[in-house]
Amino acid sequence: MKRTFTFFLIFYTLIASCQIQDAWVYLVDKPNADFYLQNPLEMLSQRALDRRTNQNIALDITDVPVYQPYINQINSINNIEVLAQSKWLNALHIRGNYETIQGLTSLNFVASIEYADKSLNSAPRLTQVQPLTSTKKTTQSQSDFDYGNSANQIQMLNGHLLHQENFTGSGMMIAVLDNGFIGVDNAQPFQRLHTENLILGGYNFVGRNENFYTGGNHGTRVLSTLAGYLGGELVGTAPDAFYYLFITEDNTSETPLEESLWVEAAELADSLGVDVINTSLGYNNFDNPNYNYTYQDMDGITTFISRGANMAHSKGMICVTSAGNAGSGNWQYITSPADSQGSFTIGAVHGDGNYASFSSIGPTSDNRVKPDVMAQGVWAVTSDENGNIGVVNGTSFSSPITAGLVACLWQALPELSNSEIEQLIRESAHLYNNPTAQMGYGIPNFYAAYQQSLSVEDIQKSSFLYPNPTINELYFYSNTTKDYTIKLYDLSGKIVLEQSTTTQNHLEIGHLESGIYFYKIQADQEIKTGKIIKK
Repeated sequence: MKRTFTFFLIFYTLIASCQIQDAWVYLVDKPNADFYLQNPLEMLSQRALDRRTNQNIALDITDVPVYQPYINQINSINNIEVLAQSKWLNALHIRGNYETIQGLTSLNFVASIEYADKSLNSAPRLTQVQPLTSTKKTTQSQSDFDYGNSANQIQMLNGHLLHQENFTGSGMMIAVLDNGFIGVDNAQPFQRLHTENLILGGYNFVGRNENFYTGGNHGTRVLSTLAGYLGGELVGTAPDAFYYLFITEDNTSETPLEESLWVEAAELADSLGVDVINTSLGYNNFDNPNYNYTYQDMDGITTFISRGANMAHSKGMICVTSAGNAGSGNWQYITSPADSQGSFTIGAVHGDGNYASFSSIGPTSDNRVKPDVMAQGVWAVTSDENGNIGVVNGTSFSSPITAGLVACLWQALPELSNSEIEQLIRESAHLYNNPTAQMGYGIPNFYAAYQQSLSVEDIQKSSFLYPNPTINELYFYSNTTKDYTIKLYDLSGKIVLEQSTTTQNHLEIGHLESGIYFYKIQADQEIKTGKIIKK
């Protein structure tokens, strides 16, 4: 039996040596590291450096580019093609025949080789990528949006209350990594992005060119839930954020190269100073079944893309990732990089908050809670490449709906780290104390996450009303005779008090329950907003 098994391995290896293989070549060092570490602006933008400073993240050798002479030498070898590179993992994604790839081990700067076909590795390795469905800003944020049919997917998460506070993503940078953004350059729901100069750029990693308004429409629909704007029909969750658009998914094939392209794009996003990355893609099966992953590989560290997501998080970004749509299929579980610790993983629910049966479940194979939280992914309102507003299903859309509000919350709380923002959101979710495999920590309340972080001192400083905190009465500052309209809202967004006045400058609130309330005071076009504490 042993001899038969040995013969089979030899026979299989002989067959594999005749086939083209994908592999990652890991390099031993970066001889140019000192130069880059002493001149950080040669590798990172000032905004990226500021993000590191704000979160006490030190520069290290993983920030240094891959050593170009190593790339050139490998690329010059016959039957070897370098298709992608990662500075974070100091690795090259190559394609070639087995024997030629094996010969690279003789190079003194090659540390190891990892084949996408795990059977070719000396030890176990450390998808079909599934689209998961069937310049500065020059104007002020608009906080009173007419959401139309998209209202539910925002209000379910209490994102509209962040918008009412003028936390609409302004000043934040979001990178969308997807299969294409066809129509975003001319369809009506995306025109506001152009008139407000909110698209900062992008790149087509699949085509290796600057044309990112091409490819598929999956990325188009994803972007519309973040940044689409068509009053009375669709408003995205972060309509005032800046955006970078990166194509990493190849619609014509399913290969591990797409993992490497994703890591490349995440590295570029980091260097540009991006705050939030949205990934509505998942990997577990490829065209070549020898490359497929198992559930045991969903441990957050085995797949190349998950290791990249972990690195992205370590650089201070938040990686919002769709859980996958395999919940009712044979696979069932989350896909990669949703399994990574560096991913903030989003499952899908119906508009009424009930679990969507297609939403991939957790936990990870090493028994961590995934998904992290849930958002609407059934009948999510999106725009297609022609500007038609319609509904679609998938965690592809619950992810960006959430990602936009992550950016809004971080805008409101810029002093917090990425991990602190993520934890605030988890703690706000309705199943935080009793997470499940289907729902993770449940449906988050972004406004509760925001108010949870506020101290009495913070509220006092921002308040237009006084005294604050108070017990029975509130007074407001007024240096004009304009007719004011005053509204108080509770944490759910319900109006609990409304008063119009020209002479009175106080409110009786003794009848209200103790807690935090939010006010809006409007006189003509002037609006004041803030928070008060009722003891």
